[in-house]
Amino acid sequence: MRLNELLREIQYNRLVLPKDEVEVLGVNIDSRLVQKGDMFIAMKGTQTDGHQYIAAAEEKGAVAIVCEEMPEKQSPNVAYIHLTDAQSVAGRIATTFYGHPTKKLKLVGVTGTNGKTTIATLLYKLFSKMGHKCGLLSTVCNYINETAYPSTHTTPDAISLNKLLARMVEEGCEYAFMEVSSHALAQERVSGLEFAGAIFTNLTRDHMDFHVNMENYLKAKKSFFDNLPRNAFAITNLDDKNGPVMVQNCRGDVKNYSTRTICDYRARIVETHLDSMILEFNNREFSTLLTGRFNVSNLLAIYGAAIELGKDAEEVLRVLSTLKPVSGRFETLHSPNGVSAIVDYAHTPDALKNVLGTVREVLHGRGNIITVVGAGGNRDKGKRPIMAQEAVKNSNKVIFTSDNPRNEEPQDIINDMLAGLDDTQRRETLSIADRKEAIKTACALAKPGDVVVVAGKGHEDYQEIKGVKHHFDDKEIIREIFNL
Repeated sequence: MRLNELLREIQYNRLVLPKDEVEVLGVNIDSRLVQKGDMFIAMKGTQTDGHQYIAAAEEKGAVAIVCEEMPEKQSPNVAYIHLTDAQSVAGRIATTFYGHPTKKLKLVGVTGTNGKTTIATLLYKLFSKMGHKCGLLSTVCNYINETAYPSTHTTPDAISLNKLLARMVEEGCEYAFMEVSSHALAQERVSGLEFAGAIFTNLTRDHMDFHVNMENYLKAKKSFFDNLPRNAFAITNLDDKNGPVMVQNCRGDVKNYSTRTICDYRARIVETHLDSMILEFNNREFSTLLTGRFNVSNLLAIYGAAIELGKDAEEVLRVLSTLKPVSGRFETLHSPNGVSAIVDYAHTPDALKNVLGTVREVLHGRGNIITVVGAGGNRDKGKRPIMAQEAVKNSNKVIFTSDNPRNEEPQDIINDMLAGLDDTQRRETLSIADRKEAIKTACALAKPGDVVVVAGKGHEDYQEIKGVKHHFDDKEIIREIFNL
């Protein structure tokens, strides 16, 4: 693509051009991926400054450099585009280079603290089962139709994101469903994309290591709805106090869902079990293989989005009733001797409270809840004592263990969690830093009718220790213990 076409909608301060016309063959924000003929966008990130790698990109054959600071040494064969904020234009450059893929399919984004993966993934499965070619961008895995592509971030960087969306268009996808993280919104990774719809789940404490405070976190999420076009729909959760706030300035068609009040999409729980529910949506009854009030909200959001996308309500409920839980999201395993285990990604206080509350509601006091939980290293330390409080408050027995300690010492993280408990509560808990041993101990303590909840890692098949990812899968460990 010619450089002038790529920059048509971009405001810049200064443009230095070589004598020859510039043809851009690719766009990158990682200098290691630059190939001959590429544009390199030098961005100032949270850990590295892309300006340090301009020379390396030029050596690899970059023909255009987008930067906030002009390099001292400039090649006569390279174009330099100087602007104020490279991060804000990266998405728009990428979507232009890849032919504006979101103009050619219907993209629905899901944002919120909890529930994003379940909603995005089940929308993808729902529409696939209804005969449509679909794409998925999620924490667990990215999909283009039935082909899986590994996922490294909840929301990919702007270049990778547009590349995947363009490939979806090439493969004939009509719809794409994606998780939109607060990091992605704050870093404008979705800039330039056209959304057909947006869904808000909930907002509770998370990512304070990045956003610093809840106000910044809320603003990042709200910006998604503020920027929606008039022809898009926005579905918000009225059961969350921030639900109405999210859509205050939304120009799109606002709809809402709730399990408690009259609204556009409402639900009633008829029956609930450990691995199924019978629900009523807008006076239509159906069964689901998911369980828990939080999943009722997730399913309502899915139902509402499908209706807004023009699907028949009866058909949506019929297909929804066949869908299984997403990997590592309230995933249930049963031992031959009557002990159940639930593996869940819950890594925030609210998510842990929801999962344990659901188990308690189903058990009705007929069994004990034994919880294995930790907290991630190099992340928001403030939530650690709160998670410990929720675990103790909603369990009969708690074992604190290692999650992904990253560059922290596992015991230090456990101590931060224990700091949220009083002396009596601490005496009644166990601390086993070795996660496998913690899970084995929990299963050994469990009697028939009890439920072991292993929280924090869900779908992850690794444990990150001192910068190295070691294979570790909670479900594998439990299957081994249960002889499944």
